[in-house]
Amino acid sequence: MFAHLCHMTEPKIGEWFANMGIRISAGQISHLLTAGQEAFHREKEEIAEAGLNSSPWQHMDDTGTRVNGVNQHCEVLCNPLYTAYFTTAREDRLTVIEVLRNQRKRVFRCNDETVALLRQFAVSERTMEVWRHLPWDQERSESELDDRLKQQRPQLGATARSRIVEASAMAAYHAEVGHPVVRLLICDDAKQFKLVTEELGLCWIHEGRHYKNLEPGVAYHGQLLDAFLKRYWDYYKELLAYRKQPSAEEALRLSGAFDQLFSTVTGYAGLDRRIAKTQANKGPLLMVLRHPEIPLHNNPAELGARGRVRKRVVSYGPRSEQGAQAWDTFQTLLGTAKKLGVNFFHYLRDRIVAPGRFPRWRISFSNGRTVQLGSSWDSS
Repeated sequence: MFAHLCHMTEPKIGEWFANMGIRISAGQISHLLTAGQEAFHREKEEIAEAGLNSSPWQHMDDTGTRVNGVNQHCEVLCNPLYTAYFTTAREDRLTVIEVLRNQRKRVFRCNDETVALLRQFAVSERTMEVWRHLPWDQERSESELDDRLKQQRPQLGATARSRIVEASAMAAYHAEVGHPVVRLLICDDAKQFKLVTEELGLCWIHEGRHYKNLEPGVAYHGQLLDAFLKRYWDYYKELLAYRKQPSAEEALRLSGAFDQLFSTVTGYAGLDRRIAKTQANKGPLLMVLRHPEIPLHNNPAELGARGRVRKRVVSYGPRSEQGAQAWDTFQTLLGTAKKLGVNFFHYLRDRIVAPGRFPRWRISFSNGRTVQLGSSWDSS
């Protein structure tokens, strides 16, 4: 199991056992790595729940994962206290909500926010009449919603139905009580992240990559790009300084400086289009002016995704859903152990050899409350 987390392939594990004089089949190795890990899976769920509770803001990113040769996605959710991995079939808004809810069963709600979202999605008023026949502001399951839609609008188009499902899922998530609700998500500008949380913080490093991807055709355009990138990163340094000493006056000045910088017209059409796109994302990029406690980048989630990429390079991909769950669980445990300063070998030895002797993991909340992790393993 420890070798599994060190990115060894199953054949290499078999080779290691053979060198130790132990004969073991490939099937048995696979079974040891993936089956009977329910206690570890529960601990992974506890870590994700406590991590979500630890802060109103979270990082999120995704990367590809192939499960038995089929393309799927790995969602990485984290903050400075933990990192959690979730392998999913899709990467849409419903998936993002599902991850932020720690993969609990989907729920849906019809309320004023649902209607507002549908109007924002440009759903027709005739289609929205379906809500007049549904109980107002009540939580319902996916099957209940599906049955209602089939009864009320059997000819409903796929796009309209998708919008209704998304809007009611977001409204249900925002109205949820008894579980953590993320208020601010730090991510890239992929469309599936938008509107899921009350506020969105975009990554300045990711935004800067768009400029690096430009390919000037003439030397003069290259000079214009280099000059603008210097101004871009100089402004980024000013935002970093603001985080250390925030003030209303400096926030106002930086907002004006953003407008001035990203209204620049250089004459290099590709660069000017990119500048205009950055200007359009002013609110999410300057979320730090309202919340100086958040980072300016999404590096923690991207580094988490890189861990999955490295494992994918070595092992290609799990061969079953059970294998994908094992990947998610043990990468979550390893990533969180590193952040909390826990010796992972000692942790595994405790859980396997002598449960209950290793100190419980703890995550402290901003209100002073502390969650003790690993309760699934208590000998009592």
